[in-house]
Amino acid sequence: MLYSIMDSLQYEFVRNALLAGSCIAIVAAITGYFLIARGLTFAGHALPNIGFGGAAGAVLLGLSPVYGLFAFTIGAGIIIGLLGKEVRERDISIGIIMTSALGLGLMFLSLYSGYAERVYSVLFGTILGISVNDVWTMVITCLLTIIAIIALYRPLLFSSFDPEVAQARGVPIRGIAVLFLVLVAMAVSIAIQIVGALLIFTMLVGPAATAIRIAQRPITAIMIAIGLGLLYMWAGIFLSVANGLWPASFYIATISFAVYLPVRILSPRWLGKRGRRERPPVNQSIKAPETEYARTF
Repeated sequence: MLYSIMDSLQYEFVRNALLAGSCIAIVAAITGYFLIARGLTFAGHALPNIGFGGAAGAVLLGLSPVYGLFAFTIGAGIIIGLLGKEVRERDISIGIIMTSALGLGLMFLSLYSGYAERVYSVLFGTILGISVNDVWTMVITCLLTIIAIIALYRPLLFSSFDPEVAQARGVPIRGIAVLFLVLVAMAVSIAIQIVGALLIFTMLVGPAATAIRIAQRPITAIMIAIGLGLLYMWAGIFLSVANGLWPASFYIATISFAVYLPVRILSPRWLGKRGRRERPPVNQSIKAPETEYARTF
């Protein structure tokens, strides 16, 4: 097995897939953590599907699907960021936007007389068939996204966990929400072409959801999510190359679920034990401290 893995590295398409997939895994893990922390997992599911409608519209106009992906996902990201923080109303609006975009995509496909292979590849991706130019585009986009998130890290984290306090401290809650979702939309638009709309949601939510069940500190959970994302991506690519029967997306989604399920079942036990160990004595006076995020503002 090890020999087969090392032998597959001699092929350029495998190296391209590993490099592009690694970039996607890192960005998806970081943005996925904040999507979960901000209660925006439904938005993470909706943006790739919205991008499908944009890709179909671009192909109908004779343009590259990339332009439609960016236009629809970034536009939807801005709208979602402006919808406010009421979860129920926001999810209803996201659902309406997503179904409308999917309906438009189907209409665009019915009007298109050519072969819409480029549109359908948006759903499933072509991670084992990407070019060197695609890899460099992915690397540059992911680096810019990571740099932007690092620059926004403290206010983004603060507004994710203590939005009321953050707003009272003068943090531009609405502006940060819009900017963050625009970054997610850009990352999704690039990643969709490589791993597909159906897999990008797995990469956004799977590693981060598992990491949150393992660690409570944000930076620790993010690092665990990155490690899990890289593990899922590499394992899926190598298994797909070695087996040759099923696509990498099948292995990645299956491994993600197989890891999350036992962690989800067992995490209440160790989290409960951790909470009991950290609980102060009953007779000790307890004063709610100011959060570490608030101290920086």
